[in-house]
Amino acid sequence: MLFRAHADGRFELAGRIVRCAVGKAGAIPAPDKREGDNKSPLGVWVMREVWYRPDVYPQGPKTALPLRATRPEDGWCDAPNDPNYNRPVTLPYPASAERMWRDDAVYDLVVILGHNDDPPTPGMGSAIFMHLARDGYPGTEGCVALARADLEAVLAAAEPGDAVQILAD
Repeated sequence: MLFRAHADGRFELAGRIVRCAVGKAGAIPAPDKREGDNKSPLGVWVMREVWYRPDVYPQGPKTALPLRATRPEDGWCDAPNDPNYNRPVTLPYPASAERMWRDDAVYDLVVILGHNDDPPTPGMGSAIFMHLARDGYPGTEGCVALARADLEAVLAAAEPGDAVQILAD
């Protein structure tokens, strides 16, 4: 199945349209994506794995996708010159890394999208996820964000190999 996220804030989910957030600076062709530009990369990105907070989802979310319970020491390296760029790391980490166990609810449920990961090209963007939206759907740093019920519906429908397409329109 292919789920579609539009830069104008629409997300196609099982024949209906729901709201989403994408990059605060919009979307950009994937070859032009750069670390820290606050833009979502246009293209089709396989849903690799679902990370979830086990204190929020004790049984894990309902999905056929691979699951990983997040730990307080989980991070994601966003330092382009580090050998673990765009890869999970254990915190504390000597290079810049995003904390995956957060005080807000945004990363209670995270889908790791297959952008710039096979292998990662330094500086071409890291940590492109699908995660929970903040109130009011403000723009992200390049991810796709959905309401909790909508992300849970995506996960319930998703099968291994399914993907999210980020579109400019």
